[in-house]
Amino acid sequence: MPRNIAAKKMARHWWKALAILLLLYVIIAGFTIEIPIIGTNGQSSRGLFFHVPMWMCMYTMFTISVVNSLRYLSGFDLKKDVLASTAANVGILFGILGFATGTLWATYTWGGTLTNDPKQMCTAIALLIYMAYLVLRLSIHDLDKRARISAVFNIFAFALLIPLTYIIPKMVDSLHPGSASTPGFSSKDTDNHMRMVFYPAIIGWILLSVWIYTLVVRYKKLELKNIFK
Repeated sequence: MPRNIAAKKMARHWWKALAILLLLYVIIAGFTIEIPIIGTNGQSSRGLFFHVPMWMCMYTMFTISVVNSLRYLSGFDLKKDVLASTAANVGILFGILGFATGTLWATYTWGGTLTNDPKQMCTAIALLIYMAYLVLRLSIHDLDKRARISAVFNIFAFALLIPLTYIIPKMVDSLHPGSASTPGFSSKDTDNHMRMVFYPAIIGWILLSVWIYTLVVRYKKLELKNIFK
């Protein structure tokens, strides 16, 4: 392979190398840096480097999914439907990881894995709605009919996602940071040591989610050759 072609291919994948470097840094620093011990949080505050980025990945994937559903409805191209469903699948994966890391954190700080916390409950509802999207797709065998109904349902699911996981929890009392009664991650309530890991963690995990998405799309293209001609 000519050297200039190899160099171009390596340059095109720079973001994958960045994802690996950032996540290595996050994993090592996330478990070793000094963090403030506040109340019942203790060392469980290190969950910040893994729990919150999972939600950022989920939002990124669900946004990609709904954009492709809208693109499908504008031209009825089945390729966009495949891209939408693939992003939804990856988004649900990271949503489950976000919920799991959150419940683990809650076990140590709130005294219970599943509590009556509004944000925890609303997030569970949002994930169930997206899981219903996948069940709906499995129940319809006609490709065009499945794509149209799924696209509309996907828009409905995304329209509920933001109110359920962001707006409602900010309006009511909750133990989660950023609610009506507890501060968020503002400049006055987050330790700078944690910021040094938290922000790279968000970028690194999002890059990883996009990487996984591109790999699944490549697999779908091989599996659905009749659509991706």
